[in-house]
Amino acid sequence: MSRILLAPMEGLADCVLRDVLTRVGGYDGAVTEFVRVSGSLLPPRTFRRICPELDNASRTTAGTPVLVQLLGSDPECLADNAAQLAALAPAGIDLNFGCPAPTVNRHGGGAMLLDDPALLNRIVLAVRQAVPASIPVSAKMRLGISDTGKALDCARALEAGGASSLVVHARTKDEGYRPPAHWEWVARIRESVSVPVVVNGEVWTPEDYAQCRVVSGCEDVMIGRGAVSDPFLARRIKTPGSDHVDRSAEWDELKPLLTEFWRQVQTRVNPGHAPGRLKLWLNSLRRTFVEGEAFYWAVRPQRGVEEITRTMAAHGLPTAAGAFRRVA
Repeated sequence: MSRILLAPMEGLADCVLRDVLTRVGGYDGAVTEFVRVSGSLLPPRTFRRICPELDNASRTTAGTPVLVQLLGSDPECLADNAAQLAALAPAGIDLNFGCPAPTVNRHGGGAMLLDDPALLNRIVLAVRQAVPASIPVSAKMRLGISDTGKALDCARALEAGGASSLVVHARTKDEGYRPPAHWEWVARIRESVSVPVVVNGEVWTPEDYAQCRVVSGCEDVMIGRGAVSDPFLARRIKTPGSDHVDRSAEWDELKPLLTEFWRQVQTRVNPGHAPGRLKLWLNSLRRTFVEGEAFYWAVRPQRGVEEITRTMAAHGLPTAAGAFRRVA
C-alpha cells in the first residue's frame, strides 16, 4: 500500500506543526527539520529538542513514526552523531542532500553535495556502519545543483552506500521551489536503483498526487508545503469519495487545531516569537481557506500573545484546546 509522508521543512514544520497535522490523519510517517552536524559530537538534548517525539517511541501524539534528519558533509562526524542519535532509538535516520538554503550551501552542505557522488557514498556508508541494522538510514536528494547531469550517479552512490530508501525532490537546487516539479526525472532515478524511491514536490491537491504517482511511477509520496496549506490533504487523498470539499466544515474542524498549535508554540518559544510562528502558518492557510485569509489579516499587525488570543476568540476559535478527531 502506498504511503504519504510529511516532509521536513526548516523553519516551518517543527514538532508542533507535525503534531497537529498528524492528528488530522493520513500520514504514514514524518521527517524532522535537519539537525546540523558540524565538527562536534552533539549531546542527546540537541536531538530531543528537534525531535521531542524521541521520548514517545519516536512517534507523534497521533502515533505517526518520525525520522530524524541529519545535515552535514563530514562522513566521520556524521557517523559519530548518528551513533549518538541511534542510542535514542529513532524510527529512522534521514540524511539531507537536498537543502537549497544559501546559508547551508555556503558551507558545502545540503544540495551542494550533489556535485560529488563519491562523497555522498562515503557519508551514507559511514553512517550505515555506525548505526544498528534495525534503524533504517534513508537519504533525501534533489535532481542536482544547476542541472540533472549527475542525478543518476548520485542516486546510485546513495544506494551503494547503504541507503534503505531515497526521497527525491523533483527540482534542482537552483530551481528552489519554482514550479514545475520534474516528476519524470524521478521516474528515471527510480528505474536506476533497486531501493524504494519516494517522490516529492508540487503536490497541492489529490489530483496532483495521482498525476505525480503516474508520472514518477513511485508508490510513496512526500508532501511539504501542500500539507501546511491544506492540513486535510493527506486524509482526503486516502478517503474514497471525498471529491466534494466543504471548506467551511474543514475550517470548523481546523479551529481547535489552531488553538492547540498556538498553545504549544507558547510553551516552546520566546513569547515575542510566538505571534510570528502563528502568522507563518496562517499565511500558508490563506491559500486554502477564505476564513484563514480574514484571520491572517486580523492578527497580522498584532504583536502580543494576549492580544492575539483575544482575536482568536473573536474569530470563533476555542480559547482552550479541545478534543481532536483522528482519522486513520
